[in-house]
Amino acid sequence: MKSNFNDKQIQILEVAETLFAEKGFDGTSIRDISKIAKINIAMISYYFGSKERLLESLLFYRTSDLKNQLDHLIQEELEPIDKINKLIELYINRINKNKGIYRILHFEFNSEKRAKSLAAFSELKKGNLKTLETIIEEGQKKGVFRKDIIVPLLTPTILGTFFHFQMNKPFFEEVLGLNTKEAFENYSTTELKNHIQQTIKALLIHEEN
Repeated sequence: MKSNFNDKQIQILEVAETLFAEKGFDGTSIRDISKIAKINIAMISYYFGSKERLLESLLFYRTSDLKNQLDHLIQEELEPIDKINKLIELYINRINKNKGIYRILHFEFNSEKRAKSLAAFSELKKGNLKTLETIIEEGQKKGVFRKDIIVPLLTPTILGTFFHFQMNKPFFEEVLGLNTKEAFENYSTTELKNHIQQTIKALLIHEEN
């Protein structure tokens, strides 16, 4: 799966992203995408082949650079817990900048039939998991991280907390007194981020007697 797209392909992908996020994958047709992108159906089929391949290309378009960012993070001269904190910040900032694609991932990737058609994207996720495992192993070798960590559950712990907050926006706006969109967004990148970092740290670090 390539991650370099020309201008017309990017135009198609960005229209598809908006429609998939608003109407769902099944509720969006190639004709809908063609109409809004002002690119004929034959051209979309030529570029992507099918709607499933279009979705897969969209996921790569929005997420393929994450691997490079994570690879760079591993090489940084930071303590393991600081790398984890930076990884959490990276995830949260990416989601805030690309809410559409993460809404699509939440609703579409959970489908068993969709997951099978996105096998290549699963490989990308496994690569990202490998990066996380590398950081955890570094911390374990230094004796600062526990040995009984279930690494594959760390990412859903991070993202699950964040998505729950986002999906229950009216409730949290009320109970936390977040009266504007700006206040809610700012809270998610500061207080919520700090809460998630503290939660993950508590899971990783040896308890002090």
